[in-house]
Amino acid sequence: MSLSFQILKTVGKSRRGKLTTAHGIVNTPAFMPVGTCGTVKAMMPESVEKTGAEIILGNTYHLMLRPGADLVAEMGGLHKFMNWKRPILTDSGGFQVMSLSGLRQISEQGVSFRSHVDGKKFFLGPEESMDIQYKLDSNITMAFDECTPYPSTEKKAMLSMQRSMRWAKRSKEAFIDRPGYGIFGIQQGNVFKNLREESAAALKEIGFDGYAIGGLAIGEGQEKMFEVLDYAPDMLPASKPRYLMGVGKPDDIVGAVLRGVDMFDCVMPTRSGRTSQAFTKYGPINIRNARHREDPRPIEEGCDCPLCTNYSRAYIHHLQKCKEVLAVMLLSWHNIRYYERLMQGLREAIENDRLDDFVQEFYFNQSKGDIEPL
Repeated sequence: MSLSFQILKTVGKSRRGKLTTAHGIVNTPAFMPVGTCGTVKAMMPESVEKTGAEIILGNTYHLMLRPGADLVAEMGGLHKFMNWKRPILTDSGGFQVMSLSGLRQISEQGVSFRSHVDGKKFFLGPEESMDIQYKLDSNITMAFDECTPYPSTEKKAMLSMQRSMRWAKRSKEAFIDRPGYGIFGIQQGNVFKNLREESAAALKEIGFDGYAIGGLAIGEGQEKMFEVLDYAPDMLPASKPRYLMGVGKPDDIVGAVLRGVDMFDCVMPTRSGRTSQAFTKYGPINIRNARHREDPRPIEEGCDCPLCTNYSRAYIHHLQKCKEVLAVMLLSWHNIRYYERLMQGLREAIENDRLDDFVQEFYFNQSKGDIEPL
């Protein structure tokens, strides 16, 4: 085990920690912007770093198709290829492959599938996924797994989870350990507590540097997700980082931190930036709405991102109406910065024993909604 994780403070189930990798430290709770194809959409890596992000996520499936793991390795690995000097976590490719319902076939060995790009046939199993992530030079490799769809019968969820646990063992055996790098196992089991318990037991027996909670935020809704998170993190080793995959909205993250989760990723900040949505302390706004046309205020008072410090809502509204790329760039920067400020606020609240006050203020502001211009 070559990743160092230290828990600095706990408040209830919430944890303030520090994860040390070969490419730097990640302070937790942490949010990872998603760099699907070796880039966080509409953002330069230097800009992503300025948002406060200390780690990003790369996508094994997309990078294996284009430009290919061998080429990335020849270029010195993903850090050098994309000019990101900080830590990188890569997903296993399993989620994307499983979503290709009409283009893939699952077996005990892995998944055969056809590329959504050109129809070329590929095979991806635990050993192949580990090899690709090694070539990408990912600091945190994710075990290859199957994400069970929601809703699912308990029997289907059980068979899927048990296969994922067999794949997890093969992933760990194929992983090449080296200083500052590690592998996370992924708990599955859908919304069934007994299956989550069985999955956690299997993962702990194998032994991983960290543990992810998979198979959530796939349509079950926040209430059901929180029901699972009321017990799922507690099933995993307290001394290791816990990562909730693919989550989520700001209130999802706050609720998950209260339930003991340390790490998050989601495409929402950048996807929202491409669809005119901006996150604020008073909730999300759609900058295309006519009420912003003559509004001189920034997106959010007090935000230190380039959008809020230099431009008005009226200007961004104008850019969006004109379909200017600058609007996407600035909104994406603001949204990632919003998420990173939220994580910073959660970390400081845990450190200073004021988490309850922070959470109450967060939900109160969100309930108020964005203030109408005078």
